[in-house]
Amino acid sequence: MENDTTATTRSAAPLLWLVLVISAGTNAVGSVTGLDFTLRMVAGSVALVCTILLITHYVRRRKAR
Repeated sequence: MENDTTATTRSAAPLLWLVLVISAGTNAVGSVTGLDFTLRMVAGSVALVCTILLITHYVRRRKAR
């Protein structure tokens, strides 16, 4: 069962990009400002997951064409 609704396909990528930028920025700024190591690792993990999901989203959309 696939979810091909227009609202989902239009909003997924921008939301993932937003979360990616925020989490990567938190990770980068946290290393300079002395943010706790655990919080930086969580932010880095979120950034990694967002990157994987964006790649997956791109590949699925490309195959659908």
